[in-house]
Amino acid sequence: MPPVRKVVEGAPASEIPSVDRLLHTRPFAALLAQHGRTRVTALLREHLEEVRRAARAGRLEAATLADGALAAALAARLTEAVRPPLRAVFNLTGTVLHTNLGRALLPEEAVGAVTRALTAPVNLEFDLESGGRGERDSLLEPLLCELTGAQAATVVNNNAAAVLLLLAALAPRREVLVSRGELIEIGGSFRLPDIMRRAGARLVEVGTTNRTHLKDYVEALGPRSALLLKVHTSNYAISGFTASVPLEKLVKLGRARGVPVAVDLGSGSLVDLGRWQLPREPTVREALAAGADLVTFSGDKLLGGPQAGLIVGRADLIDRLRKDPLKRALRVSKLTVAALEAVLALYRAPEFLAERLPTLRLLTRPPGEIEAQAVRLQPLVQRVLGDSYEVAEVPLASQIGSGALPVDQLPSHGLAIRAARGSRGALGRLEAALRALPRPVLGRLKDKALWLDMRCLECAEEAELVGQLDKLRLISPGAPA
Repeated sequence: MPPVRKVVEGAPASEIPSVDRLLHTRPFAALLAQHGRTRVTALLREHLEEVRRAARAGRLEAATLADGALAAALAARLTEAVRPPLRAVFNLTGTVLHTNLGRALLPEEAVGAVTRALTAPVNLEFDLESGGRGERDSLLEPLLCELTGAQAATVVNNNAAAVLLLLAALAPRREVLVSRGELIEIGGSFRLPDIMRRAGARLVEVGTTNRTHLKDYVEALGPRSALLLKVHTSNYAISGFTASVPLEKLVKLGRARGVPVAVDLGSGSLVDLGRWQLPREPTVREALAAGADLVTFSGDKLLGGPQAGLIVGRADLIDRLRKDPLKRALRVSKLTVAALEAVLALYRAPEFLAERLPTLRLLTRPPGEIEAQAVRLQPLVQRVLGDSYEVAEVPLASQIGSGALPVDQLPSHGLAIRAARGSRGALGRLEAALRALPRPVLGRLKDKALWLDMRCLECAEEAELVGQLDKLRLISPGAPA
């Protein structure tokens, strides 16, 4: 005969205290002082309604109705409710300029400049010399011209906007010639042909996917041609039987036919990365020196600044862009101006860039330093995870990211974590647990392992990462998914 189970009835709903009484108790005083009566009252009502449902189901424990217990439960709800959706994370993915993680980190100089712009009035569009209305471009144009050799410059909110403005202002209802091998698609399904249509320009494809020759441009040029556009294929590489037209030859053709040549550099670097033994990327100055009439590039990729789209080149063409109505819709805020000016100023002393610019500092971290960090962390992570997982220090290959130099990798080190007793879903649960930490830890799952690349974990952040590891609450590999 099976044993008789003892049935324990839950506390009745009549024992649930009222909202008004609870708000006047000592345990709730601190919550009211921190979060305010409106917020506390609203969430308390929600919590008590859940308590009533538990009572009706016979699952209400009397201990949970104590003033202190209710205050603790509400404190947890309030903490979760006020947690900002935009949070700092640890980027251990191995991608330095990670689009989903905000790309470039700003240097202290830029942070200070943004703080000043946030907390005091600034001369964003006020000419201090004349006392009259100013132009926000004038705050950045001198620096951009100095650093690139351009005649003039303007700034919009990202590089896609820069290309859109360029096409809308210079080629409405006219033809823009682009090599088929340069019809890029970047993150978020942004495609060059799509932006061409939205700008009101007509795309004329020349050449083939893998080979485009100068004669292809010559044959496609006509009376409706407004622009020759060369796009740097920074987020992919075509190899094998290939051919493309050098910028210098395209410029010579454009000048002979009276058609401007624009270059979309995408990632856009202001300095030769080769001086730090990094893979080489064409610079903005080189494109202008080769004769490009306009060059567009991003502010938050290799430049290491805030999100922005920069356009430099001929003064008359930049003036046409400024006068286009779309320019105002795409203009940047005072915060972008402040941050970008501070970052550009660092380029006046390129010998200090690797120390002062976070993006370059992360890209140039010595492999030995990264390896030593991985060696330090391996036993600490192994201790926290216990016998359920195997943690090994391993050599890795980081990537620059955000479409910059897609086939080039940087030697790095990190941790490879595998389930000790191969269980379906074990690594997924570990990856989720790391994402649930107060400052989420992001790695990447691949080849039946969770990889944590240490390149972007600066030494000053290491203690914070270690300090929260004990908060991990993991399901063992053998547990059901």
